Amino acid sequence: MRIVVFSDSHRNYRILHTIVNTHPTADWFVHLGDGLDELELLRQNHPDKAFRGVRGNNDWGSSLPVSDILWCDGKKVFLTHGHTLGVKLQLDALQLQARSVGAHIALFGHTHMPCQNYEDKLYLLNPGSVTLPATGRPSYGLVDITPAGIVTNVAYL
Repeated sequence: MRIVVFSDSHRNYRILHTIVNTHPTADWFVHLGDGLDELELLRQNHPDKAFRGVRGNNDWGSSLPVSDILWCDGKKVFLTHGHTLGVKLQLDALQLQARSVGAHIALFGHTHMPCQNYEDKLYLLNPGSVTLPATGRPSYGLVDITPAGIVTNVAYL
């Protein structure tokens, strides 16, 4: 099972559309906030795809939650933008929240900086930003869940 993860698109629909078309067989596309208008357009233009999203600090008026759970092949995936958990300063609150719900994987955004880590049976992935990257290179994430295990990757555009 493949999950394509993006965050912080900040009104750049074109780049998300390109990423979706690059991964035609992905099982899920997850937007981690600050670009839910683009997520809605993706849903309209790709009705055959499965999308999930959470609200970011710039998604004013959105009714989506700030965190959510996605079950994929028996693995619990915790989704959040991360602004309410202080991810720009440290990841302790994120890890605590993910562990408290029994997550195997925690996906977060907000920092515009890609990050992947594995610690004590919890995978962490921040895909960075597809539009305003802190690294200078737009990026998104990939999560592959297989019988052999979980693999996270950051892909650069």
